Amino acid sequence: MIFVTVGTDLPFDRMVKVIDEWAGATGRKDVFAQIGETEFRPRHLAFSKFLEPPDFVRNFSQASTIVAHAGMGTILSALRYEKPILVMPRRASLGEQRNEHQLATAKRLSEMGKITVAFDEAELRRCLEDLGRLQPREKIGAHASPALIQGLKDYIHSGRHPARPGGAPPHAA
Repeated sequence: MIFVTVGTDLPFDRMVKVIDEWAGATGRKDVFAQIGETEFRPRHLAFSKFLEPPDFVRNFSQASTIVAHAGMGTILSALRYEKPILVMPRRASLGEQRNEHQLATAKRLSEMGKITVAFDEAELRRCLEDLGRLQPREKIGAHASPALIQGLKDYIHSGRHPARPGGAPPHAA
């Protein structure tokens, strides 16, 4: 099964429409999408607006491939569970997000070889045609490394971070 998810914040019709058209053109019946709160109704794939956490986990774990927005939670889950993932970042310039953080995330993780990215609809169509060739990427652990945790602790205690509103350091709040 191919599991498509747009996350929980906003619908992502631009991505879902392309996947729906692809499923119809190819006759794929093994696509299930979590589409968010939207008026768009896919014609060629099974879908739900939202999934309860146990249902989301079940769909995610049963999927052979994940197609998603460029949300970090979904990306990290795919890496953790060794699922091939194709992401399409939401674009603030198209009114899909408040800023371009998904675009930046997708670019950086693509450069690192961690994910496959489709930056527009034409690229998404091409990637969907080659979906069977996607491979799981390097597995990541469920927890941050001790070195990262220590680095964050050192940074917090260094005083080099911005103070909280009112000037109080975080440990004084």
